[in-house]
Amino acid sequence: MKICVKGLEISACHGVLDFEKTTEQPFLFDIDMDVDCDDGAREDDIIKTVDYSAVCALVEEVAKEKVRNLIENLARDCAFSILSRFERVTGVTVTVGKPKAPMQCKFGCVYAVFEAKRRDVVLSLGSSMGDRREVLKSAIQKLSEIEGIKIKKVSSFIETPPLGGVAKNNFINCALAAECFLSARELLGAIHAIENELGRRRTLRWEDRTADIDIIFFGNEIIAEDGLAVPHPHYLNRDFVIRPLKEICPEFVCPLTHKAVKDM
Repeated sequence: MKICVKGLEISACHGVLDFEKTTEQPFLFDIDMDVDCDDGAREDDIIKTVDYSAVCALVEEVAKEKVRNLIENLARDCAFSILSRFERVTGVTVTVGKPKAPMQCKFGCVYAVFEAKRRDVVLSLGSSMGDRREVLKSAIQKLSEIEGIKIKKVSSFIETPPLGGVAKNNFINCALAAECFLSARELLGAIHAIENELGRRRTLRWEDRTADIDIIFFGNEIIAEDGLAVPHPHYLNRDFVIRPLKEICPEFVCPLTHKAVKDM
């Protein structure tokens, strides 16, 4: 079910110009939420839906908590805050309008639109260089600090031999399940940044590496793009991936094979 708030007006300070950072101006918000509330609608019970007055109060709180240059950033922060605060919201689109934007032209309003969804994602992590266990612990910690990622479960660590004929050292591997509000591309960018921060250098394929983080599942989505394939194209052939997955998400059904992880 959708619950929508249209035309919420909030006075706040946002903008690139100096006077916009100190002088309040009106901002208009449209909030379109996908809500898991069939039981609330059936039973006429507000506890089993989303209190839209509380959503409006949260958006006002976010809008006034700090000054931003961009309404794009404001829309993103509002969307993530709604998903974080209201568990029954599975997806949200926040539109921020700036009717008094200082432009030398006649216009009705300037808008920024940001869409975010709540997804269950599964990542596989490995390390074959340095203090491998500490590297993985550090990678998990860094992932947990990213806005829009909430780690729900981490598997045991296992030691496995290298594959591909290039790497020489044994790997320590694990997997984690997380709730994610980021897009697949944004998640991939965050993963690459963490790998680089932990010392990974990409020269030869399959070589030893300090940190290797792969997206195995991204909700129920199937993605085939340049540099991004989900579900991971090789995960079914990798025991070091399947074993941790069976520990943390045995009931998850792969959108490609339609098999539960426990049956792989």
